[in-house]
Amino acid sequence: MSIDARTFYRNGPSHRQQEPSSFALVRRQFDFRSIEIGRWVTPTERNRAAELFHDALCDLMLILQGPETLVSLRGSLALQYGSGGRPGVAAHYDPAQRSFALAKNAGPGSIAHEWFHAFDHYIAQKCFTGLSRDIFASAAWLADAPPIVHPLNQRLMDCFTAILLQPGGKQPSELFQHSVTMDRKLGQVYYSKPEELCARAFEAFVQDAPIKNHFLVKGTKATPEAELGLYPQGSARQHINTAFQRYFSQLGLALSRSL
Repeated sequence: MSIDARTFYRNGPSHRQQEPSSFALVRRQFDFRSIEIGRWVTPTERNRAAELFHDALCDLMLILQGPETLVSLRGSLALQYGSGGRPGVAAHYDPAQRSFALAKNAGPGSIAHEWFHAFDHYIAQKCFTGLSRDIFASAAWLADAPPIVHPLNQRLMDCFTAILLQPGGKQPSELFQHSVTMDRKLGQVYYSKPEELCARAFEAFVQDAPIKNHFLVKGTKATPEAELGLYPQGSARQHINTAFQRYFSQLGLALSRSL
């Protein structure tokens, strides 16, 4: 079923006063570096996708309590819809191009996950010194890269600590252990990568927010992956959510003051 014929649960506020959206509006409002639409996307599909993207990104902005510049990572992030994807992959973030791609008829619910990959990559250079251009902040933290001392950076480190370590900050978290177990069963290293762990934890944080948008995020609770412990659970989830809320509320405030 094409995306224009599907509906996605959402309970957020109106962002357009019933006016039509467009990718031109999305780019203008958030100042994305570029937005590319695939040649096989029909006008109807493009218009429907623009509405869904617009609502999802506006909802994300409200959940993070930040301005539009946070969502576009100060205009450095590019979007691709129905273009630039990888075979068999519904959505992905490309660090080399600093672009987020969503497949034409797949990928709903993946935006929060892929956006956090983009953020994790973008913020690395602002949190640590001496990094290569392709590393994520979460991976740099786990590798004990030299930090740049700043109160906001410390709050982000608190998020990584809550996600990757047990309370007390020494042993791997249950989320990390479940992810390693799954990777061993599959003979791979994917779920246990720090950037993947943190992106899934961010998904849970976004899904637990009062604003609900299934085009933005879904699947962190009643799914096989959640039942296998690949998303945060119980008190650990609450702890991670609190850490993310503290970080993004302060980051949003700092960005708003700088506008």
